[in-house]
Formats: sequence, C-alpha cells, structure tokens
Amino acid sequence: MTKKSVKIQLDGGLEARPIAVLVQVASQYESTVHLETEDKRVNAKSIMGMMSLGLDNGETVTIVCDGTDEEKALEGIEKFLIGEAS
Repeated sequence: MTKKSVKIQLDGGLEARPIAVLVQVASQYESTVHLETEDKRVNAKSIMGMMSLGLDNGETVTIVCDGTDEEKALEGIEKFLIGEAS
C-alpha cells in the first residue's frame, strides 16, 4: 500500500466534470484507489463517492493505493490533482 498527501490545485476544485475525469483516471488502474480527508475515505473509482467529498481547490487529500500497479496509480492521481495531467 502507498499513501501520499496532496494539495488540490484545480481551478474550481473537484466539481462534476473534473470528478468524472478523475474517476476515469483512477479506473485505468488495477489497484484500489481511495481518497481520504479528515473524516471520510472514498473509492476514487466511484463517481457518487467522489461527489460526496465536496473538495475545493487548495484542500489537502491523502491518496491511498493498494495493488499491483499502486505506484503508477498514485502518480497518475497525484498528477491529475495538481493539474499536471495531460
């Protein structure tokens, strides 16, 4: 299992469209991918779960990945959240 805290750097935070893209990015990996806040842990491959977090730009989340491609999954999710995904 790998974990990393990341500060969200997306204009407008994680609203409907960016959440849909994030779910697509997370779904590319075999590993389980969760995002954690202080009081919630949500499956990043679940659009409804992600919508329930209500995250904004500048907030910090912890990415937790577990599985055969966990390092790649962590890197891909981090790049998306900090605005570096292509």
